Amino acid sequence: MKKKILRNIEWGILVCTILLIAIGLVALFSSTQNSNYDELKKQITWLVISIPIMIIIVLIDYEFFNKISPIIYGFSLILLVAVLFTEPINGATSWFSIGPFTLQPSEFAKIGIVLFLAYILVKLQKNGKDEINKFWKLGLVLFSVAVPVLLIIKQPDYGTALAFISALIFVLFAAGIKKRYIIAAMLLIVILAPVAYFFVLPEHAKTRIDVFLNPNIDPRGAGYNIIQSKLAIGAGRALGMGLLKGNQTQLRIPIS
Repeated sequence: MKKKILRNIEWGILVCTILLIAIGLVALFSSTQNSNYDELKKQITWLVISIPIMIIIVLIDYEFFNKISPIIYGFSLILLVAVLFTEPINGATSWFSIGPFTLQPSEFAKIGIVLFLAYILVKLQKNGKDEINKFWKLGLVLFSVAVPVLLIIKQPDYGTALAFISALIFVLFAAGIKKRYIIAAMLLIVILAPVAYFFVLPEHAKTRIDVFLNPNIDPRGAGYNIIQSKLAIGAGRALGMGLLKGNQTQLRIPIS
């Protein structure tokens, strides 16, 4: 049993994850000196909580998650509906407040949707991989993702909704969807993107897009973080300025 678990672990992903965690903790240590390391402490707390959960999940046979994926999917939908009745935080009803912590159900829904997509695709393709290209079967898959996406848009959280759509595209590609559907979807996105920008997206979402393309239109507001990141890269160059010596992290902003 133990050998089987060790053999099935994607060691490359695990090593990359550990490296990213280490780099993130060092960066937080450097950047939170003036705030009593609050964000660092919060990150370490979640790390301590998540490691035992990760180990437990690894020890469970993945077939178990496949069997209960419809339950996880249904529970995710319930949370996405329930969160709409919470008090807005920064204009969005995306979080449950539990004491000092906040819980965002859409993050857990990402896992639930991917598991359910795998489950439903296996069922639909039991008679062959090409079954996914039948209109009603493809429609069923799209509907199963459209429901949580619409609930997330209602919050509103357009970034997370886009992440769900991206996951759907990659899953369908891996499932063997025909190129004509991919091309048609790309053309539809190109056509509808300007319509969504001018007539659907709220002002704050438009501002994010505008600032992403040109952060200098709001240098002290929405574009501040992007500009500071460019300054940090320019000041530190390839090797950085050294631990605890960054201009931006220590509030020693250079005058340009």
